[in-house]
Order: sequence, then C-alpha cells, then structure tokens
Amino acid sequence: MPIKVVTAGIMTTIQDLGRPGYYHLGIPMGGAMDRLALRAANLLVGNDEGAAGLEAVFVGPELEFTEDSVVAVCGAELPPRIDGEEQPTWTALDVREGQVLSFGFLRFGARAYIAISGGINTPPALGSRSTYPIGSLGGVDGRAVRPDDILPLGQASGGAKPGTSVPVALRRLPGSDAELRVLPGLYWHRITEDSQNRFFDDTWKVANEADRMGYRFRGGQQLEFVPRKQPYSAGSNPSNITDACYPYGSIQVPNGAEPIVLHRDAVSGGGYFMLGTVISADMDLIGQLQPNTSTRFVKVDMDTALAARTIRAGILDEIRQSTA
Repeated sequence: MPIKVVTAGIMTTIQDLGRPGYYHLGIPMGGAMDRLALRAANLLVGNDEGAAGLEAVFVGPELEFTEDSVVAVCGAELPPRIDGEEQPTWTALDVREGQVLSFGFLRFGARAYIAISGGINTPPALGSRSTYPIGSLGGVDGRAVRPDDILPLGQASGGAKPGTSVPVALRRLPGSDAELRVLPGLYWHRITEDSQNRFFDDTWKVANEADRMGYRFRGGQQLEFVPRKQPYSAGSNPSNITDACYPYGSIQVPNGAEPIVLHRDAVSGGGYFMLGTVISADMDLIGQLQPNTSTRFVKVDMDTALAARTIRAGILDEIRQSTA
C-alpha cells in the first residue's frame, strides 16, 4: 500500500545509491548525498542498503501511512514525529496504518534520510530510482515530491526490529568547524606555491549556493595563478583549461575566487581547472554542511585517503552488525 505526501518540505527527493555507469555520457551517478546515512536507515528497517528512500533538505515532509510500516530517519538531526509525538533518530520506529509521520525543527546537519520498510517502489530509470531533476530522471516524474503525491512501496522483508538503534559513536556528522581532506590533483601546479599554502591555511565558509550539483565556499583569499601561455581551445581566464573530465569531489575554482566542490549531480566535464579532490571518505560530510559553516581543507596523500576509506568501510560494517 502507498504513502500519501501531505506536505513536501523544501526539497524532498527520492534517492537510492545512484546510477553508476553513465557519467561518460554526461549523466551523473546521483543518489544520496550522504550515502552512509541512507544505508544505515535502510538497514534499520530491514531493506537492502540500496533501497530507495527520501532525502529531505532542512525541512521534513509530512507523510500519511496507509499500512503498518517501519521507518527510520538518519543523517541530519531532524526529529521525526508520529502523530505529533517526537521520536528518536537513527532508530527503527513502528508506524501504524492511518498515522502521520512529520518532523520538528532541524537541530544540526542538512539532509535527513527517511527509509520505509519495503523501500519506495517508483519506476527505475537507467537502473535507479534516484531523482535527477536536471535530466528529469527517476523519482516522481523526474522531480521532487509534491503534496498529494502517492508513493508506492515494495514488499517489506519482515526483518526490521523496531527499537533497534545505530550506536551514537557510529552516527557520522561533521563538527561545527568542518574539515574536508583533499588530495591535490593534476592542475595543482596552476596556482603559485603561496596560494597552495593559503588554500589550506584559510578558513572558508559554505556559501548559499550549496546543492546536489556542488558546494561553493567563500571567505578565503584569492588564488594566484602561475603565468602561462593560453592553451589552444582554452578560455582566456587563468582558471580555464582545455576541457577535461571532472571526478566527483573535484574542486574547481573559477577565476581563482570561490572553490566549488562537485557532488552527486555534478556535470561530467568542463573548462575550469581543478586544484584537487575531496577524498571519498569525506563526501558524505559535505552533504550535511549548512550555509555559513566554517570549513578547513586539509591536504592529504593517497595513503591517507585509502586509509580513511578503509575506516569508513569499517564504520559501515559496525552499523551492519548493530542492526542485524
């Protein structure tokens, strides 16, 4: 039986773990900005880790249930309420037929993930139910959910255990002063040594332009470029390069002024240089940063990046064990 959307919040979309394999065609992987939080929510309600749930930004939706279900809300601290009574996050919750799930005010973080037993069962597009609004793919007709939408559910596994929680130590969110680890990239040499040092010494702040395509940062010093002869087919601005591919997490700095970290719905290539890439272990954290959050970029090497990925995988294994 389906769920009725009563109110939709600011930007609530259906997301799973995305549609890999099409980036070379200009279609990004997409999926949950905070993949660890979505996986945890799905594990709590007995779903496959990649089942589709809802990603709610800053404000939660209001959902009316037409059958008994188990839900979990992970990621940002956006307190769920069942018929007005506040419930804990990162916990499997019973919701009965006819009850309404709503949310209180956001306490910290930016994106909450709502998993429902059975998973949201909208038609997949290119192997994923994730909403990619720019390409009108996935979700509900390729868009965010709206009031009066009806969200179908899949068959619940019956493996959910209401009351089960993810231990607090495994609930990974950025601090009030966030740190994002960065591996310098192919175009690192394009800025002067002084600028290289200042980029990591400066404190930046998340700008208002922060969404699924990318996060812009402000407040640091202008980067200075090494003089060069303009390459064939590149723009005249020192930040321009001959068009190249953009990896997820890459940091482009148009005109050397405001770094932009490309995220899940980013374009696959373009003509701005990239000074480096945020390591994969920290990509989830970016999706939980609110505007004006103070942020430091921390220079790391490949060994550190790989070790961080192993630690993150270990956290996920511990979440699997705690919810089994």
